[in-house]
Amino acid sequence: MKVIFEDNHYIAVNKPAGVLVQADETKDETLGDMVKAYIKKKYKKPGDVFLGTIHRIDRPVSGVVIFARTSKGLARMNKLFADKKVDKRYWAITTVRPDPIEDTLIHYLIKDKEKNKVRLFDKQKYKTAKRCELSYSLLSEMGEHFLIDINPKTGRPHQIRSQLSRIGCPIRGDKKYGSIHHQRLGMIHLHSHSLSFEHPIKKEPVVIKAPPPNEQVWNMFKGFIS
Repeated sequence: MKVIFEDNHYIAVNKPAGVLVQADETKDETLGDMVKAYIKKKYKKPGDVFLGTIHRIDRPVSGVVIFARTSKGLARMNKLFADKKVDKRYWAITTVRPDPIEDTLIHYLIKDKEKNKVRLFDKQKYKTAKRCELSYSLLSEMGEHFLIDINPKTGRPHQIRSQLSRIGCPIRGDKKYGSIHHQRLGMIHLHSHSLSFEHPIKKEPVVIKAPPPNEQVWNMFKGFIS
């Protein structure tokens, strides 16, 4: 875990792949636990540390995650996310070239909680299905590897993973959604690259960026995305 942004109201970190953002049935240490420990040590906090979870990214995904350090900050940032005033950018590496090389995808999503997997539909066949939308564009290609920039307009579970798989471009290492490649420690080649927004308290533009993992396949694109 590396802290990449910090002020009185917020703290953002570059989450390693394989780390949970919030607790689940595994009871593994979470990113929230790590951030609380960091704040407690840095500021010599004697008691409990307040930390508000604003959003999550999947366990095998790396990149930017922002937390609130105050209740005021939590409420205001939650509203920014709800009002879709946070620009989210992800990078994905696939082994299939997307066709077309840029597009907007709209599907309807249902999550199977028992299998921890989602199903997509082109139309809203079920009332419980949630609309999901993203835009993507091909940034670069190296041999049989393709770097894709993704801008999700909605924040549904497994949205990017399932929507790219739906168009025949599963994310490298994501066996759950069709990749033939297996990655160490359950890592997949999906990275939350940046969050951009107007600071809801200071009213200043904020852009938080996280470099991708120092890993062989990401390093193929190092000159392009560093």
